[in-house]
Amino acid sequence: MIPDIGRGSRTHGLLVYLYGPGKREEHTDAHIVGSWDGFAPDPGRDTDPHVTLARLTAALDLRVKQAGDRAPAKHVWHCSVRTAPGDRRFSDEEWNAIAQRIVHATGIAPDGDPDGCRWVAVRHAEDHIHIVATLVRGDLRNPRLNYDFNKAQAECRRIEKEMGLRRLNAGDGTAAKNPTSAEKFKAERTGRPEAPRETLREAVRQALAGAATEEEFFTRLREAGLRVDVRIAPSGDALGYKVALPGDRNRNREPVWFAGSTLAPDLSLPKIRHRLTSTTPDAPTPSAEPARGTGWSAPALERRNATGIAERATILLDSDDDEATAHLVGVGELLDAVAHTSPAATRAELAAAARAFERATRSHVRAERADTRAIRAAARGIIQAGSALGRGEDGGTTAMLLSTLVLVTLAAARWHSARGHAQQAHASRQTAEHLRAAYSQAATTPMQALRDQGRALPEPERRTHQATIRAALPETALRADSSPTKTDALAATLAQAEQAGHDPKALLQQAIDMRELDTAEDMNHVLVWRLRRLAQLPAHPGEATRRRQAVPDQTKTSTNHSNSTATTAPARPAADPRSRPPRR
Repeated sequence: MIPDIGRGSRTHGLLVYLYGPGKREEHTDAHIVGSWDGFAPDPGRDTDPHVTLARLTAALDLRVKQAGDRAPAKHVWHCSVRTAPGDRRFSDEEWNAIAQRIVHATGIAPDGDPDGCRWVAVRHAEDHIHIVATLVRGDLRNPRLNYDFNKAQAECRRIEKEMGLRRLNAGDGTAAKNPTSAEKFKAERTGRPEAPRETLREAVRQALAGAATEEEFFTRLREAGLRVDVRIAPSGDALGYKVALPGDRNRNREPVWFAGSTLAPDLSLPKIRHRLTSTTPDAPTPSAEPARGTGWSAPALERRNATGIAERATILLDSDDDEATAHLVGVGELLDAVAHTSPAATRAELAAAARAFERATRSHVRAERADTRAIRAAARGIIQAGSALGRGEDGGTTAMLLSTLVLVTLAAARWHSARGHAQQAHASRQTAEHLRAAYSQAATTPMQALRDQGRALPEPERRTHQATIRAALPETALRADSSPTKTDALAATLAQAEQAGHDPKALLQQAIDMRELDTAEDMNHVLVWRLRRLAQLPAHPGEATRRRQAVPDQTKTSTNHSNSTATTAPARPAADPRSRPPRR
C-alpha cells in the first residue's frame, strides 16, 4: 500500500480533477467513501453534480475562511493511497476505514477529537482513493503535521500486515524523490520515455563517477548535453548548481531546472564536494594506447584491474563493518562507469543495474575513515579508457568484472539486510539480477571459446584437470550438474595456467578460498574468471594471439620465461656481461 502526500491552495480545482474524467479518461464512478462527519455532500451521487461540488468545496473551506490570514497559504492536504499490484480489491467500507486510520495517524483528524480538520475520501478507481483535507482545525488552529509522510507510511505498513496485503519495504527517508504525477503526464505528452527528473539523475550520477574535481564534474555535465547553471558567490566559489534537459520548458517557455539536491539527497553540491575532496582518485589517467607488453587494450586492462578492487569491496561488505557504506557509493560509481562505456548488447541491462543500485548507496549509516580512492580510481579509469577508445572493450574482461559485481551486490544485500534496510537490500538484489542478465550476454562468446578449448585438450591432460576440479570443489557443486562438459572451460583455464608456470591445484584452491561461492549462480563461471585474473591469463581466449603479436620477437622468449616462473621460482641472477662473447 503506497501513500503519496502533497499540498496545494485550490480546494475546488482538486475536487474538479478528482470528479472529472482524468487526463486519460481513467476516472470512473467517482464518489465519496468517507468524510469528517459521514454526511458530506457527494457530487458523484447527486443529480446536479456542479452545485453539489460547490457545496462540498464551501464545506471543506469553511474554517479556512473563518481563520482568514491565520490559515496557511497551502491549506489543501492531499493524500492518495494505492494498493500494490496483485492486492485484492476493497469495498467502500474498507476504504473508509483505511482513510480514517490515515487521517488519525497523520494528525489531520485524530480519533475522538471534535476539532479535527475537515476531510473527504474520494474513490474513482478500483485500486486507490484520494483523501482531501483543509488544514484548519475547528478551534481555528493549524494541525501538527510533523513527519506526516513517515506516519502515513508506517500506518500503511500496519494495514498491510493486518489485512494480509503485499508488504512493501519500509523506507528510511534516504530515497530519491519520485517524479510527480504532473511530471509523468508531461513526459507521456511530450513523448519522453521517462520524466526529466529521472533522466537528469542518471546523467548527474554518471558525470560524477570517478570525477576528480568540481570543474571536471561540471564539464562532464555539459559534455553530456545538459543545461548547467552554477550559482557563484562573490568570492568566485560555487554555491550550488542546477541542471535541465534541452527542450524541457515550462508554460512560460523557460527551462525546467532541477537542483542537485532535488534529484537525490547525495547529489547536492556540498555532498558532491565532500565526496570529491575526501576520496579524490589518485590513480593516473589511463592511456588510450594498449598497455605496453601485455597486448590488452586500455578498456580491457582497466576492467581487469577493477575486478580485483571489486573483490576487496566484497570482502569488506562480508566483514559487516559500517565503514563499508562508503564502498557502496564506490560500487555505485563503478556500475555507472561500466554502464556508461558498455556496448549496445549489454548497455540496457547495465544501465538498469546502475539505476537500481543507486538506492542501495544511501542509508543513515556513516563511514568515518573509509578510503575509497582505489574504487573511485577504478571507475575513473574505465570511463577514461572507454571514451578514449570509442567505448571499446572485449567481452572477456567485461564478463570477468560483471561476475564479480554480481557477488558484490549480493554482499551488499546481506549488509543492508543485517541493518534492517529493506529497500536498499531489495535494490541490491534487483541489481544482481540485471548484472546476471548482462553477464550472460557478455560471457557467451568467451565462455564458449574456453569450453571448445577444454574439449580440445589431450584426453589424459583433460582427465587430470577434471580430477583436480572434482577434488577441490564441494560435493554439492558437483551434484548440481554431473555433466563432465560442465567444467570444460574451467579445465581449459587450469591447462593455460599450468602452461604459464602455475600449480593448477594450488591456484584453484586459492581461487576457492578467496571467499564463499554459495551465492554464485554458476560456481564454474566464477572460478574461471578468478583463475584467469590470478594467473594473469587473457580474459578472452582470442587475446592470446593479440598478446603474442604485441610482444617483440626478440624479447618474446625471455618475457614468456619470466612470466611463467614468477610464481614458482626465484628470479635468476643476470648473466655477467664479461662472460658474453665479444661483438663482431
